[in-house]
Amino acid sequence: MVKKSPGIKPKIHAIAGGLAGIVIFSFLLSTTLVEILGSQQEIAFVKRMIVFPGLFILVPLLALTGGLGKAMAGSASHPTLAIKIKRMKIIAAFGIVILIPSALALSKLAASGSFGPMFTLIQTIEILAGVTNLSLIILNAKDGAALSKPGY
Repeated sequence: MVKKSPGIKPKIHAIAGGLAGIVIFSFLLSTTLVEILGSQQEIAFVKRMIVFPGLFILVPLLALTGGLGKAMAGSASHPTLAIKIKRMKIIAAFGIVILIPSALALSKLAASGSFGPMFTLIQTIEILAGVTNLSLIILNAKDGAALSKPGY
């Protein structure tokens, strides 16, 4: 049986994780809509907003979610926890290696009006990694909800 964490930690963990998912979804939605409907200036604006304030909101939410999750798990060894931890490692790696550098590069390219093949390639990679991360966060939330039920 999984060690239950009393107090406010589970609530903050769930709220921070949910907000992180909403922020990632908003990045993906705004990117998609502005690419379809927006001008180059509007694309540059969205790319700039994703970097600041977007990343300055998202990164602390993800750190808080992961830190609290790790603290609540403690030394528990439930198989579902192991899966959640593996997913979090992928989420963090994608964020550090792909998503943050992509957001910075796309913002810089868009600000300079460079919307050519390099922008498209980076944008495609960013969207794929973002969708992957959002999917993994949703799976972790689903498993977290299951773990919080009595007798799981």
